[in-house]
Amino acid sequence: MEMIVNEMKIKEKPEKLSELLRHVSDNAGEKVTLGEIADAMADRSFGAFLVVFCLPNLIPLPPGATFVLGLPLVFIAFQMAFSRLDTIWLPKRLHYYAFDNKGFSAVLDKFVPWMQKAEKLIKPRFWPANSRFYERIIGLFSLLLALVIFLPIPLGNMGPAYALALMGLGLTERDGLVLAVGAVIGIVFSVVIGYIGYELVKLVPHFLHQIPLYWTTFLQFFS
Repeated sequence: MEMIVNEMKIKEKPEKLSELLRHVSDNAGEKVTLGEIADAMADRSFGAFLVVFCLPNLIPLPPGATFVLGLPLVFIAFQMAFSRLDTIWLPKRLHYYAFDNKGFSAVLDKFVPWMQKAEKLIKPRFWPANSRFYERIIGLFSLLLALVIFLPIPLGNMGPAYALALMGLGLTERDGLVLAVGAVIGIVFSVVIGYIGYELVKLVPHFLHQIPLYWTTFLQFFS
């Protein structure tokens, strides 16, 4: 009897995100749809999709790539903050959007070992009862980080993406501690990137003021 109860507990225990993603890939055909991933994640879809779309942003990207890879994060975070639903909503076109399963599996091969190491430290803790309200607050901050990732800042996507991935893992497993760590990292990178952006903006008037001098020098050089 005790063995049966233990087996039931094991079956009831939610799968880890890495296991769910691998399960989706293993059971899909040549193509994987975003709808299949959303259905597999169910009520954990917000956090899961944050992690999924953060993965490509954890590596250095060529200029302009964040416009494509950062936009889904803005879409997800906006829903977290303002949607009335408990799960992510995908427009029909996105729901049936399919991509190559081999490429998806290759990405998982690279990042699942990292996720599995992180998951060993993740467990449900310090999570408030009113989780949807909590998710809305998280969504607002996630939206800020997603917008930072979306901006074409050289290497500016990696730090916020790492923070957002941690927040996604914490949200998926209802681990308030991991989520808080991700939020702190996100705040640090947001302040640093904001300061760098502020200093660059301050240089714009100086650069504009120097344009006539640069132009005169250019003409003299080729005259």
